[in-house]
Amino acid sequence: MRTQTSREVNTARDQKPRVLVVDDEPALSDLVSMALRYEGWETQVASNGADALAAIREFAPDVLVLDIMMPGLDGLEVLQRLRDEGDGVPVLFLTARDSMQDRLTGLDIGGDDYVTKPFSLDELVARVHALARRSSSKLRVTDDAVLRVGDLSLDQNSFDVRRGDDVIDLTSTELEVLRVLMENPSRVVTKAHIYESVWHGEFDGSSTVVELNISYLRKKIEAAKPPMIRTVRGVGYMIRPASDD
Repeated sequence: MRTQTSREVNTARDQKPRVLVVDDEPALSDLVSMALRYEGWETQVASNGADALAAIREFAPDVLVLDIMMPGLDGLEVLQRLRDEGDGVPVLFLTARDSMQDRLTGLDIGGDDYVTKPFSLDELVARVHALARRSSSKLRVTDDAVLRVGDLSLDQNSFDVRRGDDVIDLTSTELEVLRVLMENPSRVVTKAHIYESVWHGEFDGSSTVVELNISYLRKKIEAAKPPMIRTVRGVGYMIRPASDD
């Protein structure tokens, strides 16, 4: 599990949320940092992977904006080291438009979201806010804690996900996508509804982020087990017990 102590202290004291922006292009990282400061964030920048790791330990960001393509220690290596250390800070990747494999790899090792360069500052800020909301929602306590569909369960207080006796490790974004599906068992949930519920933006029909997260949910939830998530072509997705055919 991720180290949360410093970030929970920030929340408890109503301090400004913190974001670390990591990119080897100073003009870009300064521009992103300025946009987020304007939105009320406390920001810090780093220009390479080694400096980013040091800054994360000292600054304890609530969200990490991380460029993938950097000389030396790249963004994927930075994320892998963080996840190996048990740090689950939400990560928004900055990627080149044609680097689909990097996006897939980033999500596979624990990234939460991505934007492609060139990007809209408004879109990036909205996605950073959405990541922060998803992360802070883990601290929320609800009376009706456990969602169940067949042998799959999601505890909304501890965010413990299990299929039978197997514990499933999900990113904060995957957890939210799964929660949307499990709140609507055996019903079709549109891509637009998933996108708007998780990313808090207007779905334009062209984003692949929903499909990517569904793909990774399937790999983790259905590994060596009967499938539960169905695709309803042209509409969206449905989750139901594996025995319901």
